[in-house]
Amino acid sequence: MKFLFDMFPVILFFVAYKMFDIYVATAVAIAATLAQMAWTKFKGRKIDNTMITSAVIIVVFGGATLFLHDESYIKIKPTVLYWLFSIGLVVANVFFKKNLVRGLMEHQISMPDRIWDKLNLAWAIFFALLGALNLYFALNFSTDTWVDFKLFGTMGLMFLFFVGQAFALDKHMTAKDTD
Repeated sequence: MKFLFDMFPVILFFVAYKMFDIYVATAVAIAATLAQMAWTKFKGRKIDNTMITSAVIIVVFGGATLFLHDESYIKIKPTVLYWLFSIGLVVANVFFKKNLVRGLMEHQISMPDRIWDKLNLAWAIFFALLGALNLYFALNFSTDTWVDFKLFGTMGLMFLFFVGQAFALDKHMTAKDTD
């Protein structure tokens, strides 16, 4: 459910694009992201840094797209977001000795430190490659193709990465009791 909740703005962006155009879709994505944050706050949950970062980037790049009437800004927005995530994972681990992936998942599973470090690096590489792939589609294909990739390609690659990660980590994980 969290994955679908996180994908909510992307799905609405896709639908709005197919029904209208890139500019309406961009406005919808901005509104959906802000609504997502408001809903999270309304439910009494903490708005995490990932959601805040995503919101700032969609407002800045989406706003530039709408203000300048130039779709290239919204098309590079995922690359900026993915590369920031990638850099953040590496910088937090190398300079602050903080494994952000572990921080997100350690309440559910337990693994040796070296496996957490490998997983953190795998996520950093995955986000870097996903950003590069988005940039490739944004610069070399039509907006229609890019929008399709943004929803289906990105979701498909994330799903494959999750599944591959689960298989690779299965032998190292022990479930934690989450009463």
